[in-house]
Amino acid sequence: MTRTPIKATDARQEVVSLGCRLNLAEGEAVKRALKENAAGDIGVINTCAVTNEAVRRSRQQIRRMRRNAPDRPLFVTGCAAQIDPESFADMAEVDGVIGNDVKSDPTAWRDLLAMEPGEGAVRVNDIMSVRTTAPQLVEGYGERARAFIQVQNGCDHRCTFCIIPYGRGNARSAPIENIVPQAKALVDAGHAELVITGVDITSWGSDLDGTPVLGDLVSAILDAVPDLRRLRLSSIDGAEIDPLLHDLIASDARIAPHIHLSVQSGDDMILKRMKRRHNRQDIIQLCTDLRNKRPGIAFGADIIAGFPTESDEMFENSLKLIDDAGLNYLHIFPFSPRKGTPAARMPQMDKAVIKERAAKLRQAGVRAEEMFFKQLIGTVDDAILETGGVARLGNFAPVQLAKPDGAQPGTMVKIRVAAYRDGVLMGAPVRAISAAAS
Repeated sequence: MTRTPIKATDARQEVVSLGCRLNLAEGEAVKRALKENAAGDIGVINTCAVTNEAVRRSRQQIRRMRRNAPDRPLFVTGCAAQIDPESFADMAEVDGVIGNDVKSDPTAWRDLLAMEPGEGAVRVNDIMSVRTTAPQLVEGYGERARAFIQVQNGCDHRCTFCIIPYGRGNARSAPIENIVPQAKALVDAGHAELVITGVDITSWGSDLDGTPVLGDLVSAILDAVPDLRRLRLSSIDGAEIDPLLHDLIASDARIAPHIHLSVQSGDDMILKRMKRRHNRQDIIQLCTDLRNKRPGIAFGADIIAGFPTESDEMFENSLKLIDDAGLNYLHIFPFSPRKGTPAARMPQMDKAVIKERAAKLRQAGVRAEEMFFKQLIGTVDDAILETGGVARLGNFAPVQLAKPDGAQPGTMVKIRVAAYRDGVLMGAPVRAISAAAS
C-alpha cells in the first residue's frame, strides 16, 4: 500500500497505549515528543506483551487504526514491538517500529519522521544494552487528574512466566537528585497527587551509587515537597519492601492507603515454580502488619490462573488467599505461555480449566471489592476528582458524585460516601481543598 508521506501540518496526532499504567504514562510522553516535532497527521500504537492476548489486541488495534485512517503514517512501539519488531514491521498496516528505550525521545522521532516512508522501518536497539534511564515526567492522563513520575525501568528478576524484561531490559534507576525537583515542579504546577511508576519500582536504587532504597526516595520527596497532598505507589513487589518504606506506608498520611502487590499465586509450590521470592505467608503477614498499623488501607493483587502444574488444591490456595490476606482489588490473568520463557516449556493446563479458574477468581474479586466498598458508606475522606464526576479516594475506590459542583479534574475534594448502588459508590463533596492544575 502506498501512503501519503509525512507532512508537518496541524492534523491530528493519535497515540493509543495498551496495558499497564507505565505504558499509559509513557504514551503521554510520546505525545509530547511528537508535538515538539510538529509531526503532523500520525498514529502510534504503544503495544503490550504481558500475555498472548495482549499481543493479539495490539495487532487488532493496529488494523483498526489503519482502517480508520488509511493514508495516515502509522508507527508501532511498546513491549510487544520491542520483543518482536520484525513481525510488526512485516504487517502491511505498519510504516515503522521504534524501540522502548527511545520512544519518548523527541530526537529519535525527529530522525524517524524525516525519512521517506519505508526507509529505516525498524529502529529498535538491544534493550539489554541500555544501562541508564531518565525520569519521565508526565502531567497525567485522563484530563490531568494526577501526575506521574517514572523513576525506574526494566527488571533484573526472571520469573518463569514473564516476558517483560525482554521488552524493558534490566533494572535501571533515575537518580534521586533528578526526581525530587521534578516532583516539586509538578506540585507547584497544581497537582494534588503524584504517582511513582516503573516496571519494578521496589528495586529502585539498586544500580545507583550507595544503593539507596525506595524508602529513601519516598522520604526525600515527602520532605522536599511539603505541599504534596498525596503520593501513590504503583504495583510493588512485597518481597522488596524495605523497612523505611514499610514504616512510611504505615505512618505517613500523604502516602495513599492503597498498595497493589505483585502476588501471582497463593500456593507455595506454584510460587517456587514461578521463581517468585515470597511465599503465601509472607503476603498474609505483610497485609496484616500494614492493616494493623494503618486501619483502612486497601490491597490489590495480580493473580495468575492456571499456571502449569497447578492442581485443584493449589488453585484453592489462591482463592483462599483473597480472604486470608484481606485483598480488596484483584487483577486476574489467565495463564498465557509466552515463547522464550521457562513456563512455556512446562506441562500446560487445559485451556477450559484455565478459563474456569480465572472466572472463579474474578467472581471472588467482585465479592471482595463489594464488601470493601460497603464498608466505606458513611465515611468522609479526601479524593481526587477525575472526569465524569468521579472522585478517587486514597484507597483507590471510585465514588460517583451526585453534585460535582463544577470542580476541574485534578482538584482534591473532601467527600462523604453516601451509598452503594448497582456496583457503584455514590457520594457528594463536603468542600474543595485544593485547586486543579491550570
